[in-house]
Amino acid sequence: MPVRWRDLDAFNHVNNSKYLSFLEEARLQWMMEVPGQGLDEHVAPVVAAAHLNYRRPITWPAQIAIELFVERLGNTSLTVGHRIVDAADPATLYCDGNVVMVWIDRDSGAAATLPEAVRTACSPGA
Repeated sequence: MPVRWRDLDAFNHVNNSKYLSFLEEARLQWMMEVPGQGLDEHVAPVVAAAHLNYRRPITWPAQIAIELFVERLGNTSLTVGHRIVDAADPATLYCDGNVVMVWIDRDSGAAATLPEAVRTACSPGA
């Protein structure tokens, strides 16, 4: 993913809020590969929590890679670990942490069972 000029702040590095946008885009790209995308007319995922450790500033120009992995698979939620690294040098870590996604019933807003397609996509060997 390219870092865009508009991602920078007054200190000429990527603004902290853009990291969340990068992670959102990576999660959406992953969800597009899940059959049914983990949502339908009855259930959909929402972000319940986000934890980011800013390890070093990202400057422009840059190409970044975003690594996603399952930290925890629950009954109604999925904790997605993440790392933002330099695309050319994955040893250069910009950010790590996790995001908790909870599936909810669209009508009631209550937690809903994790869709089987998501559970399968997150299981070893998927």
